[in-house]
Amino acid sequence: MKKIDHFIFITLLLPCFLSAQSVPSQQDDKKQVIYLWAGGAPGFENRKNEPEQAKDWWVKNIHNPSLTVYLPPREKVNGSAVIICPGGGHNQLVITAEGQDAAEYFNSIGVTAFVLKYRLFREENSPYKPEHALQDGRRAMRIVRQQAAAWSLDTNRIGLMGFSAGGELAGWVAFNSSDEKQLKTDSIDKQQSKPGFLLLVYPGPLAVPETIGPDAPPLFMVAANDDECCSEPVVKLLQLYRKANVKTEVHLYAQGKHAFNMGKRSALKSINTWPQRMADWLSDNGYLNK
Repeated sequence: MKKIDHFIFITLLLPCFLSAQSVPSQQDDKKQVIYLWAGGAPGFENRKNEPEQAKDWWVKNIHNPSLTVYLPPREKVNGSAVIICPGGGHNQLVITAEGQDAAEYFNSIGVTAFVLKYRLFREENSPYKPEHALQDGRRAMRIVRQQAAAWSLDTNRIGLMGFSAGGELAGWVAFNSSDEKQLKTDSIDKQQSKPGFLLLVYPGPLAVPETIGPDAPPLFMVAANDDECCSEPVVKLLQLYRKANVKTEVHLYAQGKHAFNMGKRSALKSINTWPQRMADWLSDNGYLNK
């Protein structure tokens, strides 16, 4: 995992917690980190200063959930954004291959990216439950939507992406946006949390809701048919989307198994190039228009 160059703390007591000076320009190579709550996650404020554990490709022991901002080159900016939820079985986050790599790909096509570090309820001795990961996902969407102008974003083109367990979290946020149990801690929580579009990469089974309404976000999905864990959720979601008559596109590859990430390390040409299929879908649906 790359070392984070500097941190920017947010004062959520203010109606607009990011000043113009605190938002890097599109040409700033430094990665801005935004903590979802200035004082720490509600109910767990006393743990916010506990250090994360990280090695090579993973990070865990997350008690102060955050977003890391990846800005595209100024000349490529198109006004769309994606919040990325890395996978890792809810006991760690695959922060490089399913976070940083995805963010850099989106930057290459003009999309502003945010990598979410969310709380892990399956980590050993974790005090968290699935609802806390959901709180983090919703809060991330609301922060980006409230501060869209700071990054020159179209609030209707802020999407959510999830890999594996991160796909479960993305599904919870997308399909349960009207849940009234969400914390109301400040003005940020008045923002809508439902994403403008949804990108699911071999999502886990917990991503599948009982039903999907006609207001569900447009969906792109990719998985391998020989993925014993996560090909079936893709098929089930496709059926729900077709029944609700909501726009979706699915790429179910013959082989590739689980956790092929952004396709870089696979020996399969079809898996190597799957991100281009996603970019085609984004383009065809107007998300890459300036």
